[in-house]
Amino acid sequence: MAHAAPSVASAPRAAAAAPASEIAKGASLYAHYCALCHADDATGYAADNAPSLVSRTFLESASDTFIAAGIRDGRPSTAMGAYGKNRHGPLEDADIAAIVAFLRSHGPAPLSLPGSALKGDAVHGGALFHDECEKCHGTATERKTAINLYNPQFLASASPDFLRYAIVNGRPPTPMPSFGAAHMPAQQIEDLVAWLESKKVAPPAPVAAEVPKDLPVVINPKGKAPSFTLREDRFVSAEQVKQALAAHKKLVIVDARSPADWIGFHIPGAISAPYYAVKELERIPNDGTWVLAYCACPHHASGAVVDYLREHGYKHTAVIDEGILFWKAQGYPLAGTALEKAPNAAAPAGSR
Repeated sequence: MAHAAPSVASAPRAAAAAPASEIAKGASLYAHYCALCHADDATGYAADNAPSLVSRTFLESASDTFIAAGIRDGRPSTAMGAYGKNRHGPLEDADIAAIVAFLRSHGPAPLSLPGSALKGDAVHGGALFHDECEKCHGTATERKTAINLYNPQFLASASPDFLRYAIVNGRPPTPMPSFGAAHMPAQQIEDLVAWLESKKVAPPAPVAAEVPKDLPVVINPKGKAPSFTLREDRFVSAEQVKQALAAHKKLVIVDARSPADWIGFHIPGAISAPYYAVKELERIPNDGTWVLAYCACPHHASGAVVDYLREHGYKHTAVIDEGILFWKAQGYPLAGTALEKAPNAAAPAGSR
């Protein structure tokens, strides 16, 4: 009989705590950029099932480099944008390091993770993933409630030891259970790791393009005003927006995601005005023109933009319901540098 995969027994290695000033800086940056989706206390699930960043087993197994890479490069084709300067985001490396220090202050230092002498069978691992994991983690073309493990940026930074540790120990108290001990033999866990490793592809490289500074704000400035029916006096359907664009109606569309996401793909004519940079909204005319916002959450970041506009007296505003990933999944018009889906990249389903 195969033995159950062991849990890690070694203690966290000694690590000097970050200075209080560094943690305070990270806390401020986290509140501004991350809390919207990952929650004020970093326990996650405030929007789009954004995961906990302070789960004990996550902090035990994630290196500072892994956490920093997630912030810097994001998770393309998901709601997790890229925030690093190298991806046209707002954060310098020192800012990202401060956020990592803030997260580290909530839990243990990373462990020295054990490897495995077992050889995994990727084919069998694929069958196990279908039976045990797909219902939460989804497929290469369908997003479910948990992290999409096909994402090339995630797999590029996740070591086999990190993956194994997550499977064995779970992510308490999140919905990710432990598959160690009696639930799954060590060989099966190694098969799962081998299968995930086989899905690795080169992640998308940073693009040289930047958001143009001189883009027109109003789409079809000589067109007629659209007539929208809103859900809950807040949400306009993607179908109505598509029809308004096809009919050359006058409106403003705000992409509330990070600039890197806008560069990758966006609704034609949309301006880049991230939720965390409300000064960008000041160039929108407050003259009764319809102003629509979208994000990938699919409502949180765009909702923050619409709230700001309404607080400042804009009369006709709405969130584009379902978000940009739904728009993309429907095959509606897009512009940008990354319109072709990368191999094995996650393409989230319309219903999120």
